[in-house]
Amino acid sequence: MSVLVIENYPDAPMGNVGRALDRAGIGYEIVQAHAGEPVPETGAGRSGLVVLGGSQNALDDEGYPFLPAVCSLIRDFHTKDKPVLGICLGSQLIARAFGAQNILDRPIEFGWHEVRAVDTAVDDPIGRILAEGSPIFHWHTDTFSLPAGAVHLASSDLTPNQAFRMGRATYATQFHFEVALPEAERWSDLFSERIRDHDPDWPERLPQEARRHADAADRTGRAIAEAWVALLGCS
Repeated sequence: MSVLVIENYPDAPMGNVGRALDRAGIGYEIVQAHAGEPVPETGAGRSGLVVLGGSQNALDDEGYPFLPAVCSLIRDFHTKDKPVLGICLGSQLIARAFGAQNILDRPIEFGWHEVRAVDTAVDDPIGRILAEGSPIFHWHTDTFSLPAGAVHLASSDLTPNQAFRMGRATYATQFHFEVALPEAERWSDLFSERIRDHDPDWPERLPQEARRHADAADRTGRAIAEAWVALLGCS
């Protein structure tokens, strides 16, 4: 059993997802699409697909010509009933792959903010983890409408569509549940100049925000990652 991982942008770590796969003894292959590595045409020989995030928008085929191939790959895994997970840009590409609208250039949602399950998530193995609400890390301006037939799973104050499921096991999460405190700290350092453009006081706020939210966010992220990994054994 192995998982294919599409890396759309440099320094977009698997975080909680990679650690959950490691704990389950499931291998994975990372395709650095952003660096020119070819995106496979099908999911043959793979048990699941993870599509990671990135700062580009999901419609920028001119700047990132591999994006249509990622959408096609998402549909291939889905049609074969193999679990798919899209995070941030990955979730927007799932929305695109199933004909939904990509909504660009909204106000930024950054840092730890609460995500809550919606009523239709009550019986979902991933959605119900958020039943009481939890802080989770965010970094996005773009979002999406829900594809036809999607099960809406989660929302936040700024973003009504934070997560959805297609079919049995294709999951899209706008929020970065894969980001635990080590990843949040690394991003804060690595992308400090970019963050300063919208949150100039983030370096001073980060320690306090982490004390308030990181433990709960890390627990939730780990639970979501493990719930998705568990689906690989059912496909």
